[in-house]
Amino acid sequence: WYNQTMKKELTDILACPVCKGKLELTITEESDGEINRGSLYCPKCGVCYPIEDGIPNLLPPPAD
Repeated sequence: WYNQTMKKELTDILACPVCKGKLELTITEESDGEINRGSLYCPKCGVCYPIEDGIPNLLPPPAD
């Protein structure tokens, strides 16, 4: 069985897929030091990427 939770250490190497800027982590649910739910926010772009069921969704927003 695969454990689908995101480790906090992973946030150190993740970057915004649009501008490659540093992402700010917000945790709404965690267990044993692993993130189950939360978000990654890029202050430069103003985009928030959700973390659901331990998986960050880093798909860039659709182009206007």
